[in-house]
Amino acid sequence: MMKGRLKTGILVFGVALLMTNSSFGQSDDKQERKGPPTFKELIEKMDANEDGKLSKEEIKGPLKNDFDKVDADEDGFITEEEFKKAPKPKRPARQ
Repeated sequence: MMKGRLKTGILVFGVALLMTNSSFGQSDDKQERKGPPTFKELIEKMDANEDGKLSKEEIKGPLKNDFDKVDADEDGFITEEEFKKAPKPKRPARQ
């Protein structure tokens, strides 16, 4: 009788411990997403030739798909001013 209770107790404790660890399983290394990146952040990550502008070849991700919409003067580069005036992307509907 005592062995059965001990095994049950250990099993319950193990399951509780497993559930607790999985609920806190997010890595601390990832930055919390606060919103869209700033132009300065994009420049730091993508401006390969360090000219202060972003060309279509330098850009990665969703911005590349909307490059022509953001490049208002159609010179082949996105400047900080164009980025600030760019239309905001629409969020996908949550299901």
